[in-house]
Amino acid sequence: MTTPVTLVGLGPMGRAMAHALLTAGHPVTVWNRTPARAADVVAAGARLAPTPVDALAASDLVILSLTDYQAMYDILGTATAALAGRTLVNLSSDSPDRTREGAAWAAKHGARFLTGGVMNPAPMVGTDAAYVYYSGPADVLDAHRDALTIIGAPRYLGEDAGLAQLMYQANLDVFLTALAGLMHATALLEPAGVRPAAALPELLQTLTGIPEMLDAGEDTAAQLEAGEHPGHLSTVTMMGATADHVVAASEAVGVDTGLPAAVQAYYTWAREHGHGGDNWTRIIDAMRPRAKA
Repeated sequence: MTTPVTLVGLGPMGRAMAHALLTAGHPVTVWNRTPARAADVVAAGARLAPTPVDALAASDLVILSLTDYQAMYDILGTATAALAGRTLVNLSSDSPDRTREGAAWAAKHGARFLTGGVMNPAPMVGTDAAYVYYSGPADVLDAHRDALTIIGAPRYLGEDAGLAQLMYQANLDVFLTALAGLMHATALLEPAGVRPAAALPELLQTLTGIPEMLDAGEDTAAQLEAGEHPGHLSTVTMMGATADHVVAASEAVGVDTGLPAAVQAYYTWAREHGHGGDNWTRIIDAMRPRAKA
């Protein structure tokens, strides 16, 4: 028999998870602060619990898809007696430290706890392209792997409850910075009459080409592991000059310079610290804690 699952939180992601689990044959109980959001999943076969206590009582496996970890306390804080023996899989976003605090809170009330970071938008939940980072006790993930794999392929990072959250945030760091860069570049082109319809296809080629650029005759990850920054293909000086030019071009047309100036500052730091001949990857030292010492 398939494992019963309780899902707390029915935003777009929560509803997508509920539908995926129902399609796979799992009995699903749901709870949401706004009950009307449960209408479509209830129509698909889910049971709507009247209270958080009832939701917890329905399943050993409880998945949380909430705004943040405070929402977990707000919802389950009055139902702590029902947490004993349950497995909480919190797929909500928050800081690694707050995640560790949440794991300790769950353990205090007798619940097992996994942190998760869902690395895809709601429409991709349940597809072969979906994956989820997890951290916490490995045996807890193993016990519920079949059900959790319905949401997305599990990628286990380790026992530290904060690791999955940290990896999730690191991926969003790349994602949000790339999206901001894409919009900035589009705005930079507009004063010259290049409309978004023409700009975006050109700019997206740079984004999709980055993996090949990173490994074009180099093993960037291995070099970073070894602390090596060979400058025979590109240098801090060369890339820094480009960063200077982007700032100047932005200033010339009145486009906000905050984003390119932040990038420029990393190259400036590396040049000022004698690394002009190193590969552009040397800017990582401008971001590390010791750079501020």
